[in-house]
Amino acid sequence: MLRGLFGKKSVKKQASKKAGRKPDAAKSKATASKLDSRVKQSAASKPKTQLNKPLAKPKKVWTPDEYVVAPQEGKTRFHDLGLQDALLHAIADLNYEYCSEIQAASLPTTIDGHDFIGKAQTGTGKTAAFLITIINDLLVRPIPEDERFASEPRALILAPTRELAMQIDKDARSLTKHTKLSVYSVLGGIDYQKQRDYVRDHKIDILVATPGRLIDFLNSSDLYLDQLDFLVIDEADRMLDMGFIPDVKRILSRCPKVEARQTLLFSATFNQDVLNLCKRWTRNPIHIEIEAEQQTTERVDQKIFMVAADEKLEIICRYIEKNDVKKAIIFGNRRDETRRLEAVLKQKGVKAALLSGEVPQHKRIKTLDQFKSGQIEILVATDVAGRGIHVDGVSHVFNYNLPEDPEDYVHRIGRTGRANETGTSISFACEDDAFLLPELEQFIGMKLNCEYPDYLLDKNN
Repeated sequence: MLRGLFGKKSVKKQASKKAGRKPDAAKSKATASKLDSRVKQSAASKPKTQLNKPLAKPKKVWTPDEYVVAPQEGKTRFHDLGLQDALLHAIADLNYEYCSEIQAASLPTTIDGHDFIGKAQTGTGKTAAFLITIINDLLVRPIPEDERFASEPRALILAPTRELAMQIDKDARSLTKHTKLSVYSVLGGIDYQKQRDYVRDHKIDILVATPGRLIDFLNSSDLYLDQLDFLVIDEADRMLDMGFIPDVKRILSRCPKVEARQTLLFSATFNQDVLNLCKRWTRNPIHIEIEAEQQTTERVDQKIFMVAADEKLEIICRYIEKNDVKKAIIFGNRRDETRRLEAVLKQKGVKAALLSGEVPQHKRIKTLDQFKSGQIEILVATDVAGRGIHVDGVSHVFNYNLPEDPEDYVHRIGRTGRANETGTSISFACEDDAFLLPELEQFIGMKLNCEYPDYLLDKNN
């Protein structure tokens, strides 16, 4: 009806002759003869190749036979999990071959529909574990289009930070590229109205969200969670430790009852209080912990520089210069220190940029993209970048301050030494924070190498 009202106007054709006037038969015959001649001439002028144009070849259909991974004792192939072909195709495109330890432990049970609580070291493939579970199930149990409605996602993934949410969104899009499943994320710091319009007008299969923005849309009745099949809480310990417990409880109150959904919780660390909450939000969960021999990866060379507080700036600048560091992250505990460090690095001609909670979201996204592409060499960050930031080729992580929470140390240095690469971690311990070392070493289960980098203070060196 609207199209008829606001579309193109139709114009009625008028009669070709006036009342009482007869057509000229001879003139009509001559006109018809001319038209017939033109049609014949036009047909003759067309190239014969157009008449015999070959039909386009049908697009080749991908099959699992093209994804060749040899069986290997003690390893689980993605072939062995009974995944849907469209999902397996995306996994093949990403060059995954064998499941990581947490994936091999979780996927057989989560694909079978069990709730799951999983603990594994950062960078071990937890995100892919829950995404593969969700995507495969949504493909196996499609809902007819006429039974789907906008504003009602089928899967919700909660993340504590915007950066982690964006990374999950990116991974989800990679794994759904050969499907018709839709992925969308709602997070603070990005155009509110644009996100609101999208969730109100589109059918969403997988929704990735940070708690604050999600609650905004729940309160305004722009989103409904009563049709969820999946609830995932990623980095659960961080989520619940950052004061999100009231928010998570409000979100859960809008979700289907625990027995009517599948709930998956993943994290690198769990304390007992968080674990107790997780068990209340799940139904008979399978609980698996993949313990590393030590909390930090063996691929990272970890050092402690014992220095005075007023020497840190000079030493870190000299180290970057002498070792030609081209891709590194420097973590600080306080925003004022990270701002000062960024300014000094820029003065010395280093391509540096700041990533902290006070930086607007659009600028944070741009900064991360520039860091990934190599336009920025040194990222100076607070712990907002400590989790969920997957950037290839980070050679060094510097802790300008020792973190007060040993778990933050684990997540910080997990930004290097990823994907079977090696990395270097250098932490500064001064008179203000050296007392944190014993607790840190106890937590990671190893003694750290402490040294006095006098050579970096030698002007003649």
